Order: sequence, then structure tokens, then C-alpha cells
Amino acid sequence: MASLSRVTRINNPALFICDLQEKFRHAIYEFPKVISTTTKLLRASTPLNIPIYITTQSRSKLGPTVPELTTHLTSNPLVRADLDKTLFSMITPEMESLLPSPEKGEKALDVIIVGIETHICVVQTTMDLLRRGHRVYVCLDGVSSVNKEERGVAVARMRDAGAIVTTSESLLFEMLGDAGHEGFRGVSGLVREMKEETRGAVEGLAKI
Repeated sequence: MASLSRVTRINNPALFICDLQEKFRHAIYEFPKVISTTTKLLRASTPLNIPIYITTQSRSKLGPTVPELTTHLTSNPLVRADLDKTLFSMITPEMESLLPSPEKGEKALDVIIVGIETHICVVQTTMDLLRRGHRVYVCLDGVSSVNKEERGVAVARMRDAGAIVTTSESLLFEMLGDAGHEGFRGVSGLVREMKEETRGAVEGLAKI
């Protein structure tokens, strides 16, 4: 029988965006597709009211978050954190202070994670979140690494640890849950608008 954490539907979503910075643009496998998927989730965060947590890794050396994303982040009231770090995990002490604590009886997050690199920062963030009692949804069409072969190993490890591995479109419709949801029109329109980008991202990144 599947564990409860694997069959519970998303009810307290948060979007974690890990280290999508300029310096990585020409190094990461299918980087434009990762950005496309992340953009779609960012745009959907407004009708779905999803809080956003974003990090950069050593920003002074590796550059800022890419402009395609900052367009949707500047003055966005849903951004709860925009932190620079040296840790590979996004769960720095400062980030942890901003998150609920399931260990203290606070409601766990359903964290949707996108970013890079799958086998380093994404996997360490996922493990840290799971260890603290949160649920993690790894968005397969939104994570990548320099070496594409690293992705499959990391994804298998995260799934074995209890993370749910899925795709951006599946996540969006799970969060809607009902065509009567007030955000349905906005999200379904976004899905139609970006259907070609979604197809490309799934074809390029969901096969592991």
C-alpha cells in the first residue's frame, strides 16, 4: 500500500525555484526548457495563490536570477523569500525561519521544486524538506543538470526518499482540482498558450 504522503493531494502548495542564474545559461542541459516551465508555474502562481521561494547560489560569482523570471518576480506579493546562499540546499537557516514547522504541529507545505542542478542543489533541498516533514513534488520538466545523465540517478533517489515526481501540467491541474475553481480560466488559458513550450519541455526533460 502506498504511504499516505504519496497519495495525499496538494493542498498547501509552495513554489521553490532553485538557482536559475545567468552563469548557468549555456552549461545546463535544456536550460531554456527549464526556464519555460518555471515561467509557466510563476504565471500560474497568481490565479492559484502559490507563495514563491527563490534562491541564488553565490550571486556575486554566478550572477542574478535570469531576467525571464525576474520579470514575474519584481514586486510580486507572492514572493516570500529571495535569498542568496552558499549552501547547496535551499534550506538555509534564514529560509527555514520562513517556513512552517510540521514538527511543531504547523501545516506542512506541498513544495513544488524546479531549478538546478538536479543531483546537487535540488536533491539536497528535497531531502532537507522531506526530513522536516514537508511533501515535495519534483517537477521533472523543470529540473536539469550540466550532465543530463545525472538527472535520472537523482530523480530515482528523490522518489525513493518519498518525493513525488511529476510534470508541470499535471501539477497545475491537480492544484485546480475542479473546473469550477476560480483560477481555472486563467490556468487553462495559460496551458493552451504554452502548449508547444510544454510539449518541448516534456519531450526534452521528462524522459529519464
